[in-house]
Amino acid sequence: MNYLLDTHTVLWYMGDAPNLPTITKEIINDNRNGIFVSSISLWETAIKFNLDKMKSNLTLDGFLDKIERSDFNVLQVKNEHLRRLLAVPFIHKDPFDRLLVSTALVENLTIITTDSNIQRYDVPWIW
Repeated sequence: MNYLLDTHTVLWYMGDAPNLPTITKEIINDNRNGIFVSSISLWETAIKFNLDKMKSNLTLDGFLDKIERSDFNVLQVKNEHLRRLLAVPFIHKDPFDRLLVSTALVENLTIITTDSNIQRYDVPWIW
């Protein structure tokens, strides 16, 4: 199966956060699964570091290095993602979350998230 990691999911995974459930780690670590991270999550993370809003044992450089060394597939934002974004309802106004939802819909990915706002969209998700 193919999964898109929400921003907090990839941060918690890379930072070995204790609040990431074991089953979620197993899904991410299972080589049979395709694990995707959107470039929008990397951008959101950089902004959070810049605003000093990160509660992580990682630095931005450390985080990006781990992403580069991982087997994760980094998805660049595509025109199709932006076109689909126009059809995503304004359940939640966070532009990062809305773009993750549209990306998952276009790419047929299940989002791994604990975000209750994303879970309100008509998009497959697990936690």
